[in-house]
Amino acid sequence: MNVSRESPPSLRQRLTELRGPGVRPRSLDARALAALAANPGCRRRALLDGAGVDKGALARALGSPAAYGQSQFALARGNSFEARVKADGGIELLRLVCERLAPGTAVPEDGAVARPDLSAAGPEGRAARTALALREATAAGGWALLDHPLLAMEVAGSPAYVEPDAVVVHPDGSWTVVEIKSFPMIDGSADAAKVGAAARQAAVYVLALEAVAEHTAAHTGRPARVRDRALLVCPKDFSNLPTAATVDVRKQLATTRRQLTRLTRVEEIAAALPAGTTFDLGLTDDGRTATRPADELTEAVEAVSAAYAPECLAACELAFHCRKRSRQDGAVEALGRGARGELGGLRTVEEALAAAAGEPGADPDDPAVRALRTAAALRAAALTGAPTLPAPRTGEDACR
Repeated sequence: MNVSRESPPSLRQRLTELRGPGVRPRSLDARALAALAANPGCRRRALLDGAGVDKGALARALGSPAAYGQSQFALARGNSFEARVKADGGIELLRLVCERLAPGTAVPEDGAVARPDLSAAGPEGRAARTALALREATAAGGWALLDHPLLAMEVAGSPAYVEPDAVVVHPDGSWTVVEIKSFPMIDGSADAAKVGAAARQAAVYVLALEAVAEHTAAHTGRPARVRDRALLVCPKDFSNLPTAATVDVRKQLATTRRQLTRLTRVEEIAAALPAGTTFDLGLTDDGRTATRPADELTEAVEAVSAAYAPECLAACELAFHCRKRSRQDGAVEALGRGARGELGGLRTVEEALAAAAGEPGADPDDPAVRALRTAAALRAAALTGAPTLPAPRTGEDACR
């Protein structure tokens, strides 16, 4: 994974055509990148995310709006808690860093902590300013707290920018990613699913920081490394007081790196599209109402293959559209990745049911077919009460 570079003019122009003239690209965040890495075989998501298409608006225009999202109340609560954690120059956050990552280390005094201004014009400018601030803080050999730094990445040949809640630079030249979440940590532990999601997001930030660390070490002559343990800050018990725990992201980091590397480059996917394909919604002047016919949009979306799985429902705005199409096609992917793997060469639910019923055409020596027929016989026996089981194969003992 490399620091983002300028895309070729032809690719930039093609991605603009895919979004529609005058439509600003929607930036990728760490949550979207983590979901993309979890399903690298989905060319549809790779292209739409790489082109910066608003998948939520596209799903609404297709008639399958996403039914999930964070409530305004949860957003307000999260922002309020983050502001509390970072109050007074982030002294409480630094105390948690020292407590969890460097036990016995004295909390640095306020004047000993650098807090660089990361404001700049545009995402490229902010990412460059962040990289410079990290370099200067590492060279100085002291503490530094970067509030909402912007990091540049290249994903499938397309630039992406991610923004952690904070990054702390330690005097030894190491960097720690800080994730601030509003879900509670009760008796020192939090909801495992939410912690796992936070770890996957933190892994994306660590991956983006690694490239910056390489350049920093080369320019400063000082070792610069990104710690593989992120700091997760949450409310303590049922209060609004912050507490923290370290999260080992090595496993998530390795998985994310491998999966993002497997992604087909965006230009390759775009080159395979029929001429004139675009996801332009034809929005009215209010920027809310789509005027393009839904059948045209459906044709454009279906021109890119998808890899639907039930897990997409919690991670992709287009998941309900893809689920509907998958069910219409009778694809076994709609049953989940586990069922898809167990069914082997049976690609549709109709084929699986035919194989279970013993209809001709299925290979009787296929392990999946044998398992389906055994399951069908057991189900029939359970429903009728008759001990109807398939006869044992040659060389096998009968069930006792």
